[in-house]
Amino acid sequence: MTHLHDLATTHCKPCAAGTPALTDDESRALLEQLEGWALNDQRISKTFQFKNYYQTIAFVNALAWMTHREDHHPELAVGYNTCRVEYSTHSVGGLSANDFICAAKVDALFKP
Repeated sequence: MTHLHDLATTHCKPCAAGTPALTDDESRALLEQLEGWALNDQRISKTFQFKNYYQTIAFVNALAWMTHREDHHPELAVGYNTCRVEYSTHSVGGLSANDFICAAKVDALFKP
């Protein structure tokens, strides 16, 4: 896999049948381009903190719009002032570049 220079400006691509999941080394290399994301059991995740419920839901709505455009959707755990975002690619049985691309886009949504 080639190095993705700017994950936040790259777009997701459908994974063709038989596409393998990223190797641990490939996943770790891409993870280095993200801040605060954790790699665990073929998933990446991050918890975002907010001042209140309104800000949390505004973030969730922006995230939903972005993931719909990219056609790559995370698992979310939403609380009053937190949102945990978790990515993996079911069709490859692990992580794909799409997970890291969307994680970078989520980070871009969170920046003030």
